[in-house]
Amino acid sequence: MEVHIAKLVRHFPKTKAVDDISFSFRTGQIYGFVGPNGSGKTTTMRILATLDEPTSGDIFVDGISVIQYPDQVRKLVGYMPDTLPAHKDITVHEYLDFFARAYGLKDPKRSIAVKNIEEFTGLTEFKEKTIAQISKGMKQRVSLARTIVHDPAVLVLDEPAAGLDPRARIELRELLKALRELGKAVLISSHILPELGEICDGVAFIEKGKLLRAGKIDDIAGSMEMRQTTMVRAKNYDLETLLKFVLEEPAVETAKIVGEEVAVVMKDDEDTSLLPSLIGKGIKIAEFRQQKVNLEHLFLNITQGELQ
Repeated sequence: MEVHIAKLVRHFPKTKAVDDISFSFRTGQIYGFVGPNGSGKTTTMRILATLDEPTSGDIFVDGISVIQYPDQVRKLVGYMPDTLPAHKDITVHEYLDFFARAYGLKDPKRSIAVKNIEEFTGLTEFKEKTIAQISKGMKQRVSLARTIVHDPAVLVLDEPAAGLDPRARIELRELLKALRELGKAVLISSHILPELGEICDGVAFIEKGKLLRAGKIDDIAGSMEMRQTTMVRAKNYDLETLLKFVLEEPAVETAKIVGEEVAVVMKDDEDTSLLPSLIGKGIKIAEFRQQKVNLEHLFLNITQGELQ
């Protein structure tokens, strides 16, 4: 199953929230949706979830238009907003059962579906607690459980890791990987780019409503001809002294201290002379590794940080 966003436009009176964007993702993929605040991510996701209508363009889920056949699309899509509404007096189980009913599930199928989702998301022991009693991480699990209770093929997740502690983020990441293995198509926005980059099969960058790049991370990096960076650390010299030695090398284009290492860019990515030359100067190398281009690097190189 493929989700195709086709020339999507959404104008509001004072801004073009989404300005003619097109990209696709499919089942078995986790696709990142990345951009500064106010770039148009949430508007696009709401249109995909049939909660808003575009000014022009369309989104097709398995060939079905979200404009012409929203009722059919709702059966295929699960939407997780960036906040879970506060329901002080309803239990986790009652909340999930309510949404299962709303999606048209009837007993015994509904009871089985809710039980399975509670087990899958690790909510079984919390199901009799009210939503007001559980932690932020558990609330995000409830929101995800609500999103998948009707077993949709497409998941649209708006900042699901926002506000979570490290353990909860790891648990969420493992749940998303499991959903991918189940064949779900996942579109996810997040500002936690290092973690997002670890699980994404592809990514779309958006800013001021315009799509800047879309595709696999390695393909985007390759098309931009981003220079390779080598990280170096020495056992017998401090960073300032090591930096001085590195900058003396004629094959080095730039070098700077980044954290506890020296980041080096060579004039020619294929040049391998740096390591033997440093060793020849008596430098005891503690670490010498090539840093892979990641989602953060791409974000900083592709976007300008401009708001609408």
